[in-house]
Amino acid sequence: MARQSNDEGPQVNSRLNGYRNKTPRERLNLLAGAVGLSSEAAAVLGEAGALDLATANGMIENVVGRFELPLGIATNFTINGRDRLVPMAVEEPSVVAAASYMARIARDNGGFETSSSAPVMRAQVQLLNLSDPYGARLRLLAAREEIVAIANSRDEFLVRLGGGCRDIEVQVFPSSARGPMVVLHLLVDVRDAMGANAVNTMAEAVAPKLEELTGGTVRLRILSNLADQRLARARVRIAESSLRTDEFSGRRMIDGILDAHELAVIDPYRAATHNKGIMNGVDPVIVATGNDWRAIEAGAHAYAARNGRYTSLSTWEIDRDGCLVGTLEMPMAVGLVGGATRTHPAAQVALQILGIQSAQELAEITVAVGLAQNMAALRALASEGIQRGHMTLHARNIAIVAGAVGSEIEIVAGKLAEAHDVRTDRAREILREMRREA
Repeated sequence: MARQSNDEGPQVNSRLNGYRNKTPRERLNLLAGAVGLSSEAAAVLGEAGALDLATANGMIENVVGRFELPLGIATNFTINGRDRLVPMAVEEPSVVAAASYMARIARDNGGFETSSSAPVMRAQVQLLNLSDPYGARLRLLAAREEIVAIANSRDEFLVRLGGGCRDIEVQVFPSSARGPMVVLHLLVDVRDAMGANAVNTMAEAVAPKLEELTGGTVRLRILSNLADQRLARARVRIAESSLRTDEFSGRRMIDGILDAHELAVIDPYRAATHNKGIMNGVDPVIVATGNDWRAIEAGAHAYAARNGRYTSLSTWEIDRDGCLVGTLEMPMAVGLVGGATRTHPAAQVALQILGIQSAQELAEITVAVGLAQNMAALRALASEGIQRGHMTLHARNIAIVAGAVGSEIEIVAGKLAEAHDVRTDRAREILREMRREA
């Protein structure tokens, strides 16, 4: 059943004027005031060592240290009528700026509308050595209630929370290279968890009963990351006047966006880069909140190819009033409990900043950011090209690589961007000239 998120919570103004021009400390203080972060929570983001080595050592194997990414805040988001400040952990320049800018345009047009389906994940149980695969399928379907009961007996806490195994599906692959194969799916409502541990445990629990019912041999018992029953959706509607630039009319911009989108629909080479642009928005939110970005990536790209050909995840069209309408629907298996979401201190603070109450709400916000990022890329491609804005922001990285420090960074970056010549050797030349004059 679809759900429109309207959870109440602290009111936040996501329109932080001049945010990009402030220092990191000033931004953190403004953020803390906007979302009500305690001094302890703010310190987790603003001071070194948020993830202590002992905690890191308990999270993965062979730990030797910690690897940090920049954590930025995307501003201006209005989602289902409520303002959101969105934490994004990412190394690529222009991502946070692009999302924030597109969110501002969307904000002036009513913001993003989102919805989501129930948090249902699939567990797969593979059965081999079957002489009558279709007969085995019917025996499994006839035992549905017994199989569901066995699965739910392994996670009574999830059932008490309102989740648990809801149903089964059974597929037959009669002529695989390994002989006839039957695959049973457990459909499990995992509530606010990502759900891997819950569904894997259930799959292992039902395996003996499936062998008994079919006479086959169970092999794989594991979740699927193609979470096609756990979808999140976002929609944005932009007036033609909001897309006008100094160089192009709003209509010209809309035509350019539609042309760029159409190529992603028909050409998998373009679709791969188009969808990567969407994931530029999605992945940083997933990483910042301690979720499994690899699972999200796998599910997204499998979903993009679900009809047998890889294509665009998003759609762009014109409504009857001449407005540009963008939509994005994709699997979004995120959680608020378990894994790094619970163990990483910075992930906990990121969830505080978002002010969310459920995993579905996090999924919807994440998809809205993905749609904003997609709109930013298409808008750039439809006008000045992708490089102008990206290289302007990338110039700061180049200045640092060239050896600039402190106030030198912005000066060198500004000269590189102004000349549209963003190269490390040119940055070194500028830096030498500056220091010689000083």
